[in-house]
Amino acid sequence: MERLSEKVWKDGEFIDFDDANIHIMSHVVHYGSCVFEGIRCYDVNGTPAVFRLPEHAQRLLDSAKIYRMEVPYSRDDLVKAMLDTIKANKFKACYIRPVIFRSTGGLGVNPFPCKVETWIITWEWGAYLGAEALEQGVDVQVSTWTRMAPNTMPAMAKAACNYMNAQLTKMEAITNDYVEGIALATDGYVSEGSGENLFVIRDGVIHTPPLAASILGGITRNSVIQLAREEGIEVREEKIPREMLYIADELFFTGTAAEVTPIRSVDKVKVGSGSRGPITETLQKKYMDIVHGKAEDRYGWFTPVE
Repeated sequence: MERLSEKVWKDGEFIDFDDANIHIMSHVVHYGSCVFEGIRCYDVNGTPAVFRLPEHAQRLLDSAKIYRMEVPYSRDDLVKAMLDTIKANKFKACYIRPVIFRSTGGLGVNPFPCKVETWIITWEWGAYLGAEALEQGVDVQVSTWTRMAPNTMPAMAKAACNYMNAQLTKMEAITNDYVEGIALATDGYVSEGSGENLFVIRDGVIHTPPLAASILGGITRNSVIQLAREEGIEVREEKIPREMLYIADELFFTGTAAEVTPIRSVDKVKVGSGSRGPITETLQKKYMDIVHGKAEDRYGWFTPVE
């Protein structure tokens, strides 16, 4: 059983996990007015350390700004609060979920009268798509559900409401006996998974959809692009047609939860050899060696919990 927080950070104070409740009249319950982050703390040779914590904190604040949420905390304040929450719960490794949402103050669509609250919870969480998926890969489908169109729901904000769209993709995939779905953008080009960015490898070149393809600008995505380019592998951020998924040599997902997960089939079409490919394996190993302390953190990606 994965252990949950004993203490939850709520606007500068720790409260007991069982007391971490919101009112049914909270704006977030009725209108989904919430932004959040997913962050991993790893046990790095006996020391808990958080992966790219400042970048996650900044993205959280950026998401809040897009939705005009006035947050009384700086990036450094949030970084410290998350480190304090890990320490208070005595985790060596955990998943961190800061949320900023609108609570009580009014139930019209207008959110401005509602109080903005910031909470942080932590829990133990293993491999998101299954432990065996990291080596064997996962079977996915192209979803019948499309990602949000530009100028409808801002994809660059990690907002709770966006994940209603993601849930449709995920539920459809599970119902059809797949592990995950890949959504297309409104122009028919490839976007991303329900909670992961996507990479396509063909003839030794890595292709990944650009921000304009209604994707979330993933922090793991950014890390893997950096690792690939340092390996001398060409990375192109460009539109990807659906059919390229079927003729790819390799495919993989990235994400804080998914880390680097190979894809072995799409719509029952085998990808490459039908198992983790060599470039995926190289990048996965480089990434996992860093986050598990087997390789030096040359990039300054970790913030230790003192």
